Amino acid sequence: MSEQAVKQVVENYIEGTYTADTELLKSVFHPAAIMTGYMGPDLMVANPAPFIEDVGSHPAMKESGAPYKAEITNLKVTGNIAEATVYETGFFGDGTLEDHFHVLKDADGDWKIISKCFTTL
Repeated sequence: MSEQAVKQVVENYIEGTYTADTELLKSVFHPAAIMTGYMGPDLMVANPAPFIEDVGSHPAMKESGAPYKAEITNLKVTGNIAEATVYETGFFGDGTLEDHFHVLKDADGDWKIISKCFTTL
């Protein structure tokens, strides 16, 4: 059950990214979440808000016909914590990324992304 719940959170992240559904994206992150990583040579360290705003400021990849694909390549649940890896291609047309998520069960029993570490490839 936990593995399916974590998978659903990550799939909601993927769907929200593809459809520019900023409310769905906000719902998958813990309020104290952090995002760190590299967009090309640039290091980014922030909460998810700038990412969510950026996704929402562009036409949805689904609507623009971007060749976006995302695949969960790793998923491991240990008690109330989990890790997941997602490989994305066609991000806003030609971006390729690898995302490493840490997910935890919050005080309400809901699984939320607490951190995302990413890099462009």
